[in-house]
Amino acid sequence: MKYPLGENERSSITSKTGKKLDDITLEAVKRGDISGEDIKISKEMLRKQGQVAKEADSPAMEKNFERAAELVDVPDDVILSMYNLLRPNRATKTQLLDMAAELETKYHAKSCAKMVREAADIYEKRGILL
Repeated sequence: MKYPLGENERSSITSKTGKKLDDITLEAVKRGDISGEDIKISKEMLRKQGQVAKEADSPAMEKNFERAAELVDVPDDVILSMYNLLRPNRATKTQLLDMAAELETKYHAKSCAKMVREAADIYEKRGILL
């Protein structure tokens, strides 16, 4: 795996729906052959980016890509709700823990759930919960 992937691994890059990067063109969009879902990144590509980060000895970036890969299958409205709840003084600890449980059980986003639980504990210590 050689970074940047778009230049060095172009033939292996696919979207969330499986479209190849080379198939996503302006002409294809104009024909109506490309949807919004076709331009979303796939879990596999995010995991490959995470592997590149790992090989570059960047564990924090690797974790970010891991969480991003988990969020691919989470609906946009749930992600927006999570981000709103994670803003200081926007949620109770129970709301954050409920969000973490939903991420883990419904969407199998274990790393994201762990992050939300950690945030709940930190917010509690800092006094920035509702």
